[in-house]
Amino acid sequence: MPKMPNEEASTITGSDTYSTDERTLYDHADDDGYSHGRPSTELSEPGHDILESEDERERLLTKNEGIAGIFSKKGVKIGKREPTKPDGDSNQRGKKGRNGEASALMYEMEEGVGVSDQSLSRGSSESDEQRLSATIVQRKARRTRIWRRIIIYVCIMVLFLVLFFVAYRVSKPSHPTAAALMLSNGTSLFAPTTILISLDGFRADFLYRGLTPTLNRFIQNGISPKYMLPSFPSVTFPNHYTMATGLYPEAHGIVGNTFWDPSLNKEFYYTEPEKSLQPFWWGGEPLWVTAERQNVRAAVHMWPGSEAHISHIEPAYVDKYNGSEVLPLKVDRILGLLDLPGPLDTPTRLDQPRPQLIAAYVPNVDGDGHKYGPNSTEIRQTIRNADAMLESILHGLQERNLTEIVNVVVVSDHGMATTDVSRLIQLEDLIDPNDLEHIDGWPLYGLRPKRPEDLDRLHQQLIDKAKRNPNIEVYLRDKDMPKRYHFSNNERIAPLWIVPKTGWAIVTKDEFDVEKGRENGDVYHPRGLHGYDHEHPLMRAIFVARGPAFPHEANSRVEPFQNIELYNIICDTIGIEPMPNNGTLRLPLKPVGLHTDPETPPNVTPADPVETSSILASTVLTSFASLATSASGLDDPMSSFLQIPPVTTPTTSAPPASSSTSESWWEWLTHKADNVEDWVEEFLNSHMPGKGDPKSTPS
Repeated sequence: MPKMPNEEASTITGSDTYSTDERTLYDHADDDGYSHGRPSTELSEPGHDILESEDERERLLTKNEGIAGIFSKKGVKIGKREPTKPDGDSNQRGKKGRNGEASALMYEMEEGVGVSDQSLSRGSSESDEQRLSATIVQRKARRTRIWRRIIIYVCIMVLFLVLFFVAYRVSKPSHPTAAALMLSNGTSLFAPTTILISLDGFRADFLYRGLTPTLNRFIQNGISPKYMLPSFPSVTFPNHYTMATGLYPEAHGIVGNTFWDPSLNKEFYYTEPEKSLQPFWWGGEPLWVTAERQNVRAAVHMWPGSEAHISHIEPAYVDKYNGSEVLPLKVDRILGLLDLPGPLDTPTRLDQPRPQLIAAYVPNVDGDGHKYGPNSTEIRQTIRNADAMLESILHGLQERNLTEIVNVVVVSDHGMATTDVSRLIQLEDLIDPNDLEHIDGWPLYGLRPKRPEDLDRLHQQLIDKAKRNPNIEVYLRDKDMPKRYHFSNNERIAPLWIVPKTGWAIVTKDEFDVEKGRENGDVYHPRGLHGYDHEHPLMRAIFVARGPAFPHEANSRVEPFQNIELYNIICDTIGIEPMPNNGTLRLPLKPVGLHTDPETPPNVTPADPVETSSILASTVLTSFASLATSASGLDDPMSSFLQIPPVTTPTTSAPPASSSTSESWWEWLTHKADNVEDWVEEFLNSHMPGKGDPKSTPS
């Protein structure tokens, strides 16, 4: 039967039909002033306060939502409550009110508000504030824990990256080029390693004398030009330091074996350590300094300049010069350095590292070339000994399984020319030494006048003398010095120069009296000299290389180059970055073919002593002049010859006066004819088409 209105109200408001949430929100203890027909949405004033506080809390939580919400273990989705409508059906209002209170209660339970909080009076705004404060504190604590965890994770990642970077740096070579993997010989790992050997005074055509089987096999297995050009002046100290720096002598400052520095007011003298081993003499950066600066250890064995403390950076090993050291000891020293433990070996001593660069200087060929001459019997044995030394080094590498691991580069600094009394010029015949303050160099002469205003006068005086003696050339440093010499842009270069032709020498009377020497048949020492035009065939040097940095076909040939290129090449072999220099070649070298190719220039031995194109006529005229004087009854057939101006270079020296009494004029003439015949044959071989290399003759 239909219900009465009062029964409907009773159904809505009766305690039996309330849900649990509705009973929580509706407390009968607060119904004193209301009838049973009162709607549930008509809450007391404290109820409105609760709703407002809940709204406020939602706004705060929504505003502070961020990274804490992302990292919380239990995600919370916060929605916006619809505001209570003032008008409308009371049933809807009651339902919405009850649902709103239920949502708030569910939210509190979801966020961890204790059950005891629910037992507090809903009408107390103070209790609501406490609950809100507790929630905010919990939120802050949670955010603090999250940030602490994040910081710990970040620190762990940073520490891991640091450890990874350190391990990477330790295992990685110091230069990108050296990233070519370390090579193993079966017992140890080797970083890129190069042995550089300089054979002082080893002329390029010494290779054609049948005295160097090891060097010739080395050429067949490696890469080389027909020759390497030295730099001007072609003497030891400037050229060894040019090879070590890649700079012309005018750029690095070692402009001779001896020279005067007007700014320092000091003299450089190569054989006196107190006058040559101070750092201020040595400009540029040599190989061993470049290597050590880039953490590549270097060992230098007697190389000129290595004892000078250049840039105050010392190589790991420096062996002082000892001209009497025998070659087998040099071999032992080089191989002993290779036997040291590497950086990854155990045990490894930091004070005894294995070097990656070993630069060794060998003076023997130069010393005996000066003493006996480049064509002497003695120098032949010296050349053999140098070749045997190289054989011992290569054999030692083979025993250590290092043939394909270690680079070997063999070079020389210049060649050598034969001297003779007949090719001497007296300095006093050219210029008055009293007009000079300093004389630099030798056998070429750099002149510094006492009075600068005398420079032009002395220059003109020498030009006039050179017109009568074509065996000297005269240059002003700042005016007509040949550009190809690269020998003018340094104040250490004297302002006036006398450069003798190859094979000639200028001497002072206190050194050698030329006139008396010719009369007495004296022998001039040194018997061999260098220092002349660096492009002359007798001054040519050598370059031969083999190893992993030279992955070329065996017996490869490159075009000849100047020794300013050596610095870059050696730097590339050991993976270091060279300093700016005058060289341009870099590895890999670019072969133009093989030494066995048909188009390869032939091996040519330049004439030594030097001859000129007019030598035949001069020799014949001299011989017949001597013959005529002898036939006319003169006791000394050389008397007229010695009075002839030295316009040309004689092929051979005339017999000394003491020998004229022991042979007849006919025997003497026969010997002369034999000499002329030998010379003609050599001349034709050198100058006729298809008989030789025209470049081998002097200009």
